[in-house]
Amino acid sequence: MMVREPQTIKRKIGRTIYEVSLHFSKTSSESMSDKVMRLLENDLSGMNF
Repeated sequence: MMVREPQTIKRKIGRTIYEVSLHFSKTSSESMSDKVMRLLENDLSGMNF
């Protein structure tokens, strides 16, 4: 079985370079849309408006 390296994305914002590594689980039961919604809900639940 071949092990693939995680995909990386680099973005420069101002004078800072951000590098994000991506990998996906083959056994995940959550869709990408579900995952993004969960992340947004978690972030927003911690904010005080």
